[in-house]
Amino acid sequence: MRKGMQILNDPFKNKGTAFTMAERKELGLLGLLPNHVRTIEEQAAETYALYESKDSGIEKRHLLMEIFNTNRTLFFYLMKEHITEFMPVVYDPVIAESIEQYDERYLRPQDAAYLDINHPEDIKEELADAADGRDIRLIVVTDAEGILGIGDWGVNGVDISVGKLMVYTAAAGINPAQVLPVSIDVGTDNEKLLNDPNYLGNREKRVRGDQYFAFIDRFVTEVEGLFPRSLLHFEDFGRGTAAKILDKYQDKILTFNDDIQGTGIISLAGVLGAMNISKEKITDQTFLTFGAGTAGMGIAKMLFEELVRQGLSPEEAKKRFYLVDKQGLLFDDTEGLTPKQKPFTRQRVEFDNPDELTDLLAVVKAVHPTVMIGTSTQPGAFNEAVVKEMASHTKRPVIFPLSNPTKLAEAKAADLLKWTDGRALVATGIPAGTIDYNGVSYDIGQANNALIYPGVGFGALAAQAKVLNNDMIAAAAHALSGIVDPDQPGAAVLPPVNKLTEFSKKVAITVAQSAINQGLAGEGINDAKKAVEEMTWEAKY
Repeated sequence: MRKGMQILNDPFKNKGTAFTMAERKELGLLGLLPNHVRTIEEQAAETYALYESKDSGIEKRHLLMEIFNTNRTLFFYLMKEHITEFMPVVYDPVIAESIEQYDERYLRPQDAAYLDINHPEDIKEELADAADGRDIRLIVVTDAEGILGIGDWGVNGVDISVGKLMVYTAAAGINPAQVLPVSIDVGTDNEKLLNDPNYLGNREKRVRGDQYFAFIDRFVTEVEGLFPRSLLHFEDFGRGTAAKILDKYQDKILTFNDDIQGTGIISLAGVLGAMNISKEKITDQTFLTFGAGTAGMGIAKMLFEELVRQGLSPEEAKKRFYLVDKQGLLFDDTEGLTPKQKPFTRQRVEFDNPDELTDLLAVVKAVHPTVMIGTSTQPGAFNEAVVKEMASHTKRPVIFPLSNPTKLAEAKAADLLKWTDGRALVATGIPAGTIDYNGVSYDIGQANNALIYPGVGFGALAAQAKVLNNDMIAAAAHALSGIVDPDQPGAAVLPPVNKLTEFSKKVAITVAQSAINQGLAGEGINDAKKAVEEMTWEAKY
């Protein structure tokens, strides 16, 4: 292929019509582009006008992906200009629809690495081929067993890795040429995909057990060998595997699990924000987590550790937590408990009627929670009866229906305000915007991991941290919770998405400083702000 055509087909180098005449001559592009030279501002205006002409979220995302696949700089310039509008389109909730339609809409592999469970011997070569000589610093990998609230989507789930990395760049400023999305294809238990002739992944049931974990071990080893300065971000792994992988590697390499740690950080930040508004202490709260899977247990663990940091003994802190899953309240003799659930279960002797605590309303009546967080994917579970019961026992109920996409949310923010006469402090998993109730405009915080993980990961990378530990993660939550004015009527518990780049930088500096303070930063790195600024990439030609 001619040199000029190679450049036009390389999204990391392509500028399209913005190449100057001098550049066209030097790079072998003469005659390959229309004569008029455009600025990036002109390109962005033209593209945005086309974007606005699209009728649906999925069509808008399809257009943006075409730009992403051909010109990374223009894509991220556009995203910075329209970040609030684009976030739900390039990521949650529209990405769920994109994943479901991945096979029908497949055009390009989006510079991802696709790894096959049946060929562990090829991992190194596959990663190297996908990186194509680039200095990879950040990898988002998924096996797509637990995608958002939609479950197992096999190789289609690669879109979640691509989307996460988009947010890392747009929010925190990591160079898009230094990232690598990875799909680990271990098969799928989704019968719809297995029976779909257009499905692009392995048409077999999910591989589990020793073969699976041996593949993960080899993958981690090859990543560390090929990209020793990288952060390995695990995304949307299943309930039975995510925590095992994190536990094995958290203290050995620079790694992060967004579903466990990211959801925990954003929930902790939201609760801290709610405490700023209510003027209450987090150590006085009673927590009910509805949905005790990967995300729910990550939240419980993060909140528990904060209570201990703030002076409670582990025994006292544990008494503040109640887990509710599909069986009802989880007891220490409940069948099928996961290792992450066991430390937070209750004893039946604590209750007069333990056998009746099989639904959410019964549990709320029995334990009087002041903070209720939903990761259950049970739509409407936080109904009027449950919410009014909770609100009758606490002045400012903290209620976070975090399940997404929209159709799976435990409640709507507007209903929570109505059912509590505006007293509820609410964060949602999907965008809710501003809600007017009784003359007050309530800003609803979005407990979206995108508010936190870009800054956390970028800060660790900028500091060249050896590991990403709990102290660094807690520092990030505190940094995020201090941004909103708590005395403003209708104040949100979390900052708005339109300030994403601003607070991502604050979080990154805080995390980098924590690494420096703990002696975990790279050699010679002692100025967190400088380290973050030096690593920040800007979308400009």
